[in-house]
Amino acid sequence: MAKQTDTTALAGRILVAVLFLMSGIGKLAAPAMTKGYIAAMGLPAPDLAYFGAVAVEIGGSLLLIAGYKARIVAAGMAVFTLLTAVFFHRNFADQNQMIHFMKNIAIIGGLLQVAAFGAGRFALDHFILRSHAPRAVAVSQ
Repeated sequence: MAKQTDTTALAGRILVAVLFLMSGIGKLAAPAMTKGYIAAMGLPAPDLAYFGAVAVEIGGSLLLIAGYKARIVAAGMAVFTLLTAVFFHRNFADQNQMIHFMKNIAIIGGLLQVAAFGAGRFALDHFILRSHAPRAVAVSQ
């Protein structure tokens, strides 16, 4: 990737991750409300689902920003986002829910871009890969 593309990839990762980070922090601030919402949607084990959502949203967003295991993290977050769209925003008779569903689909698109093309040069993945790459050895004649 060119430097400009790498900078754009970093900006994209940060912008997508901020959505998840803010949502995860919001869940930490209101656990009872979040668990109640999960239960109201008919999902089993609201406590477990709550902790899973917080882990994905906060942990995943921090990993995405850092660019660590970015392809795997982005793919996992895309699956998580699809599940939240299907379980929490499936009432298309409510225009607000349809907008939230479509927003999630757009976010999945961004995450799949990271999964497909990687995090770019400004990522831990890049630095780790470079540090493990074999060094060229000078051959004397």
